Amino acid sequence: MCNDYRLMTDVASIVEDFAELKIKIRFGEGTPNLEAREDIKITDDGPIVRAVDGVPDEAELVQRRWSWPGPNKRPVYNFRSEGREFNSNRCLILADGFYEFTYPKDPSKKRKDKWLFTKNDEPIFCIAGIWRNTPEVGQAFTMLTMAPGPDIAPYHDRQIVILERDLWTDWLNPSVSAKSLIKPLPVGTLSVEHVG
Repeated sequence: MCNDYRLMTDVASIVEDFAELKIKIRFGEGTPNLEAREDIKITDDGPIVRAVDGVPDEAELVQRRWSWPGPNKRPVYNFRSEGREFNSNRCLILADGFYEFTYPKDPSKKRKDKWLFTKNDEPIFCIAGIWRNTPEVGQAFTMLTMAPGPDIAPYHDRQIVILERDLWTDWLNPSVSAKSLIKPLPVGTLSVEHVG
């Protein structure tokens, strides 16, 4: 499961990408200071885009904590999408890469192999997420997961839900069925690189 991702893109570029889709980004809490980050890990703050109530084609960019405490106090950083509609609190998690880890083929190596996945021909992509308000940590988000698509299956038996760019607006509209938006990417959509 994804427990580490990357975002090296600045706020201005993110706003431009959303403007191309006719989504106006606003900053109700002020423009976030997004530093280029190779690793965003569980419990770190990360940037998300979420709908503005009652305002079509507008969304807000905020930073929130990745994961909320579950019933057993373990962080809920991934959430199964199967059989659910997510009729509220949807968000887009901004990334330009994510990591998966595999056991090394060489049994003498102690550390897992780290693989970076990026989307071909797109500087950023969005992961389908949901957010909630919790008494323990305030507002926090989690990534939705699904069965792996062809590019990820050789590395993991689950994957995060990566939305095609033309579905970002639909994901922010809870009246659009989540089940109709959650699907694997075509083979060859993602590039993978061994990074550690």
